[in-house]
Amino acid sequence: MNHQEIPPESNLTEVMEFVLLGFADIPHLQWLLFGLFLIIYIIILMSNGTIFLITKMDPALQSPMYFFLANFSFLEICYVSATLPRMLMNLGTQRRSISLVACATQMCFVLMFGATECFLLAVMAYDRYVAICNPLNYLLVMNHRVCTQLVTGSWTIGIPVQIGQTYQIFSLPFCGSKEINHFFCDIPPILKLACGDTFVNEVLVYIVVLFITVPFLLILGSYSKIISIILKLPSATSQAKAFSTCSSHLMVVVLFFGTGITAYLRPNTRSSEGTDKVLSLFYTILTPMFNPMIYSLRNKDVITALRKLLCK
Repeated sequence: MNHQEIPPESNLTEVMEFVLLGFADIPHLQWLLFGLFLIIYIIILMSNGTIFLITKMDPALQSPMYFFLANFSFLEICYVSATLPRMLMNLGTQRRSISLVACATQMCFVLMFGATECFLLAVMAYDRYVAICNPLNYLLVMNHRVCTQLVTGSWTIGIPVQIGQTYQIFSLPFCGSKEINHFFCDIPPILKLACGDTFVNEVLVYIVVLFITVPFLLILGSYSKIISIILKLPSATSQAKAFSTCSSHLMVVVLFFGTGITAYLRPNTRSSEGTDKVLSLFYTILTPMFNPMIYSLRNKDVITALRKLLCK
């Protein structure tokens, strides 16, 4: 990552706001993008909201798996709401400025919700591990107190770290260009605008990578055990049923972690900025849109609950 030298005191202008360029490089598609992302946002709110609602209301969906799914759906609404409303406002008004405080707040919430999603996906993988590898003791191990503790830990574990990281980044002096070539305030494009030595902050970026890779490794460990148990099941029918309960979660894991890890581990060059925006679209917007479809279309219990809700 390139460093800017701090200019002399007389030439240093304190930056009080940034400009989120977003998709300004394709001006002829602004209203098309506005309509597209507005539809996506509505779909995310309605689909995740519906899953959250039916998992709370339907008596058949009161198992630990659906308790985690309800929290996951609520998280997706929070996660996408940290970026999409601002993007829609920028596309609709063409006023792309964002204050320093608003930018820091957005970054902090995106990082916290992203960390929560990583750990919640790991918790959901552990839930499937217990259900398949230790089915007789499943309800004993995954009792309500344990489930609540796991969800609470997922929501809170990243808060102090991400607040500290955001504070560290926005304590840097910013000078020169104030244009952020992204659709939300993310760490790499912000550090590009900082003056002086940002080495410590660039090292701290790997905290984000740590929050991605540790849960990902836990998920891999859970599913390696799950697959080994499934392959030992006596009948192909039993194997297919066990795989079907895990395949939806695996699809979400691959989509979210694959794009997230790629985005933060790729070399951050000017030529890669367009690719970074596309990858960010996947893990911040498209994944929350696909998740309800993946879970509902591949889950008979959810489909049955949806039918009951629609028939009322």
